[in-house]
Amino acid sequence: MEKQKNAVGRRKEAVARVYISKGTGNITVNNKEYKAYFPIMYLQNQVELPLKTIDVVTSFDIVINVQGGGPKGQAEAIKMGISRALVEIDAEYKPLLKKQSLLLHSSM
Repeated sequence: MEKQKNAVGRRKEAVARVYISKGTGNITVNNKEYKAYFPIMYLQNQVELPLKTIDVVTSFDIVINVQGGGPKGQAEAIKMGISRALVEIDAEYKPLLKKQSLLLHSSM
């Protein structure tokens, strides 16, 4: 894998820019740890879902900049951005992510 991959996820009014690189599982959203940014467990699970789906939770560090929309829309935009970035890293992830409906609006 190159140094870093990036992707954009959108949901309603929310736009998330996702930067993913090899690491230990650190996820930051707008310069905060994602569990502090999303204190509600449901939203944390949305962010983690693509990583759990392909079992790479502790393989990557992810930096996310998100704006617009509400917390739910932001979490879902992040979920799509992470999914798209993972497919950029390895196309073999696509069938598993697609099966979980994580690439619905993707043009890939």
